[in-house]
Amino acid sequence: MNQLAAVWGPARAALWPARLAAWVDAERGRFVPWLSVFMIAGVAGYFTLKAEPAWWIGLTMAGLGVALAAAGWRVAALRGAGLAVLAAGLGFGSAQWAAARALPIEAVPAKAVVLTAAVRGVDVLPDGRRLVLDQVRLTPDQAPMQRLVRVRLKRGDNQDIAAGDRVEIRAVLRPPAAPAYPGGWDLQRDAWFGGIGAGGTALNPVVVLERAAPAGLATAMQGLRDAIGQRAMTALPGPAGAVAATLLTGTTRAIPEADRAAFRDSGLAHLLAVAGLHIGIVMGLFMLMTRLCLVAWPYAALHWPTKAIGAGAALLAGGLYLVLTGAHVPIIRSFAMACLVTFGIAIGRRALSVRGLALAAAALVLIAPSEVVGVSFQMSFAALLALIAGYEAMRPWLARLYGPGWRRVAAHIVALVLTSLLAGTASAPYGAYHFGHVQLYFIAANVVAVPLTAMWVLPLGILALFLMPFGLEQWAFTPMGWGLEAIVWIARFVASWPAATFAVPPMPVWGLAVFSLGLAWLCLWRTPVRLAGTLAMLAGLLSPLAAPLPDLLVSGDARLIAVRGPDGYGLQARSGAPRFVRDAWQTHLAAGPFLPLDSGCDEAACRLGPVVMLRGTAHTADCAGVQLVVSAEPARGVCRGAALLDRFTVWRDGPHAVWLTPDGPVVLSDRVDRGARPWVPPPPTPRRVVPNLPMAPMEALPAEQETSG
Repeated sequence: MNQLAAVWGPARAALWPARLAAWVDAERGRFVPWLSVFMIAGVAGYFTLKAEPAWWIGLTMAGLGVALAAAGWRVAALRGAGLAVLAAGLGFGSAQWAAARALPIEAVPAKAVVLTAAVRGVDVLPDGRRLVLDQVRLTPDQAPMQRLVRVRLKRGDNQDIAAGDRVEIRAVLRPPAAPAYPGGWDLQRDAWFGGIGAGGTALNPVVVLERAAPAGLATAMQGLRDAIGQRAMTALPGPAGAVAATLLTGTTRAIPEADRAAFRDSGLAHLLAVAGLHIGIVMGLFMLMTRLCLVAWPYAALHWPTKAIGAGAALLAGGLYLVLTGAHVPIIRSFAMACLVTFGIAIGRRALSVRGLALAAAALVLIAPSEVVGVSFQMSFAALLALIAGYEAMRPWLARLYGPGWRRVAAHIVALVLTSLLAGTASAPYGAYHFGHVQLYFIAANVVAVPLTAMWVLPLGILALFLMPFGLEQWAFTPMGWGLEAIVWIARFVASWPAATFAVPPMPVWGLAVFSLGLAWLCLWRTPVRLAGTLAMLAGLLSPLAAPLPDLLVSGDARLIAVRGPDGYGLQARSGAPRFVRDAWQTHLAAGPFLPLDSGCDEAACRLGPVVMLRGTAHTADCAGVQLVVSAEPARGVCRGAALLDRFTVWRDGPHAVWLTPDGPVVLSDRVDRGARPWVPPPPTPRRVVPNLPMAPMEALPAEQETSG
């Protein structure tokens, strides 16, 4: 054995550099896309911090990366390490800069106010409308708010309102809601980066103070978008019209909740999120039609660069569609990627590539880093990465499948199934992380609905836009409605299948990060070393096993308290408990219907080991061995020496989660979980109540007291 070791040691040392060099040669061109992965990691690192970092950290990281890469440029390992640090620093710094330039949090009155504002947009909802307001004044002498305000109008308030109008509304406003539970979806962070300051409900019908002509491109486009949506829903009443308005304007709020759930449960929710699929269809259609028209003219076909002209028409159409659908970040990202694809087609290069996707990701990180932690960015990039890598790996097999006659049809069917399988499988863990559900039959629904959208619905929708100035859009909307009704029927039909969607336990943040790293490892490398990424993906999928669900949840207003029992979670709900918090809890806990509280409970309290939960207005309990008291009402003085989680606690620190461990209860508040970040409101301060006591008449006071004060 000693002789074998003596021979194997030098041999391995001699062979390893050669193998490493061979691997580097085989993976040439695949190192650059990893820079975008490090940029995304830098953004994710910023958002996972519990306190706002110093402004110079991102710049320092980038500077260190440049210095390291420059010093070791001749050594591949040092050069790569320096570029990785530089990319992470750029991502971290872009997130810092986005937070620094965001508008500050503005105070929202607790009582109803009469506000005046300019209408930025009109959102059509299934049962009403909502106004997006700018330049909001809460009082006539107050400076306008810097952030936007969204106000839901009273049901039946059907006044003609357009972007640019000045209105007056009496409404109750609320600041953006905190997460439903520690670690939940952060609406306040979304509002912070989205420029939203408050939302509310109108108490009276809106009063139009002034009809203003649209000023500026943004206002004019919003007015055009509202008009197109209204005409689409007038031409196609019901869910078909709401989906048509979504495809043409990017506004999804008019879709009934039942149909929205059917699209989600059948795996067709991406059809309602105007992004890559839609802009790809529009640009591909215009490129095809332009080239067909030019080829039909012999002179143009022989003398003009029809491919380049078609690419230009596609870019123009894609840009117009981007503006028409609101120019939100997902479609901007998709348009950037589509521009790279179109440019590649025009110059004869590969349409889709890993480098192109990495370039689009890097651009988005620099433009809108807050999108990195959003579900749209994660699902779309995961799907695109899986599609590019999957087709690249299976290209030889697919090439053998193509042939004349029935083989061509079979090849197209296989491509549709493969596309749905790759995109759906890669994006499913991200949907499970954010929504807590997995769709089982997404392939069956997409194989039919996606071609119908691409070849029938969207082309007719574009035709309807061209016919609108002449009042002839009904000619296109009617057949478009047939296709939309078929898609809605497919969504409802597939969603009704047994176990079409099932709840999954929540994945921790580190589990999602490990899965993402494994997916990038599997898709970015070419050689068999890529297969190691499947181990990381599997570890990420199994991470919920290492993240136990809480034994007790308390909402931010203490009106909802969920307690784990032997048969599931029981729920104590007070009057006025928010429905969306209850739904979010069901998703997070992967639980069925909540059960009534019965295990370990009597009329006064429920006992869970060292935790006692007071019921009703009870202020007494058996305090033997109690370490934590939970109450929906103020409960100071109950079980002295035990920690207290009551209405004042959640008012100050937001919703709470409790885990029962052998060492005692572990309590986590939303404020501790998110930390001191710019989008997290500071702790509220209790108002000091000054007693309003009646004063004695002056003539009743002694003379010495009159002169003493």
